[in-house]
Amino acid sequence: MKHLVLAAALAGAATIAAAEPQKYVLDASHSQILFSYDHLGYSTTWGMFSGFEGEIMFDQENPANSSVTVSMPVKSMLTGWQARFDHFMSPDFFGATDDEMVSFTSTGIEVTGDTTALITGDLTLNGVTKSVVLDAKLNQVGDHPMANKPWAGFDATTTLLRSDFGLGQFAPFVGDEVAVQISVEAMKAD
Repeated sequence: MKHLVLAAALAGAATIAAAEPQKYVLDASHSQILFSYDHLGYSTTWGMFSGFEGEIMFDQENPANSSVTVSMPVKSMLTGWQARFDHFMSPDFFGATDDEMVSFTSTGIEVTGDTTALITGDLTLNGVTKSVVLDAKLNQVGDHPMANKPWAGFDATTTLLRSDFGLGQFAPFVGDEVAVQISVEAMKAD
């Protein structure tokens, strides 16, 4: 009888261990954050962050038990035009220093479908921290055909009000709403 109880306990412990979140690190070369806003009603202006760092504690069996943290220097922003970048980094907007970071840390995940979830988290931007919700989708998880290791890919969207983060210069003429599109790949940590 003792052996049966011990076997059951070990099986239960193995199941619990298998259900623990696994650490994945972002593949900086295949992770981007695009943002866009209305410019005076004439055009949509785009920008991007790429090459940033982060990790996902991914629990494939229980996605609500997962978490994500991401950070990037403000000055890693790409605008496609140096004068626009310089203006964004000026006191009119960020007044950015070399070590100023944008960060996101999840605080909860609500699974909404087989491959979808709402990820709530704290976004710190321009020295202001606000709770935001990302509408996320798991694109694929499996062994990467070239890296020969577990890999995962996710997309997410949200809309921010730049004035919430002290960046409302020229609103409402230049749109206050900023549409954000995120696409990341992450590899299982060694």
